Amino acid sequence: MNKLLKIVGVLLVVLVAVAACVYAWASVTTDRLRAQTFATHAVDFPIPFPIDSAEVLSQRIAPDAARQLAQERAVARGQHLVTARYTCIACHGANFGGGVMVDAFPIGRLLAPNLTLGAGSRTAEYRPQDWDRIVRHGVLSDGHPAVMPSVDFQHMSDQELSDIVCYIRSLPTVDNTVPRSTFGPLGKILAATGQMKFSASLIANHDTPHLAYPPAESASGDFGKHLASICQGCHGPDLSGGAIAGGDPSWPPARNLTPDATGPKGWTYDQFVAALTTSRRPDGTALRSPMKEVAGYGLGMTLVERQALWAYLQSLPPVGKSIGKP
Repeated sequence: MNKLLKIVGVLLVVLVAVAACVYAWASVTTDRLRAQTFATHAVDFPIPFPIDSAEVLSQRIAPDAARQLAQERAVARGQHLVTARYTCIACHGANFGGGVMVDAFPIGRLLAPNLTLGAGSRTAEYRPQDWDRIVRHGVLSDGHPAVMPSVDFQHMSDQELSDIVCYIRSLPTVDNTVPRSTFGPLGKILAATGQMKFSASLIANHDTPHLAYPPAESASGDFGKHLASICQGCHGPDLSGGAIAGGDPSWPPARNLTPDATGPKGWTYDQFVAALTTSRRPDGTALRSPMKEVAGYGLGMTLVERQALWAYLQSLPPVGKSIGKP
């Protein structure tokens, strides 16, 4: 019995030592990943975008009135963007005063900063190039990678980003200083082994030019492709699904969205809209996170946006991939 206890004790010591070594390696590797720097292009765009000069001339709009009208339109567009197309509120909160992306030990606390102009604002001194760097590249002002899921926003146009900035700056200020995100033991292991990656390292080229304006709104695949760019963060560049890089480990793999037998082939447009707005599959079963949270945004989409997104998904080449239910 004593011999058995000694063996068990030795094994426990070995396991603890191995765990300590793995944790130390993961900590060092994660720190190294967070310490790397990324160079991005420098862009500039107006905030807000001015209204068309032809409209100014034809309507004989005075300069001050034109600037005010441009601001009002930008705020309205920005409000629609953050409630129907881009998931900013999910992380930063409805008041944009900061929020929680992940708060679960042992993964860690991944926090979204205060974007308003109140005390603790992370963006009070931001210029257009700073907004571009963090939103569309996932890179902090010092060049280090952010925990922001910028893969979802890399195809956002200049005008859309400008409109969102106008909307955020129109909101009441919030005084809230959000601390730096931290990784727990599991979070460090996931980061160190490449199972949870920073967007800055997932975006292939940080010099790719951005669209100045989004495509014209129509029930077309071209416009739908632009709308679907935010889906790539979970569903992959070809929307064929798979494990969600950088996502919560409890999330199921993202579903194949191409018209393959393993995807939503056979769905009708009405069934697609029901899934998008009620988080229910055609068989009535509920979608799981993170897809179930998309319903709030689907409800905010216009008829044209839903039709365009559907048209684009139907135009994709089928990619065979066996993915479980989201």
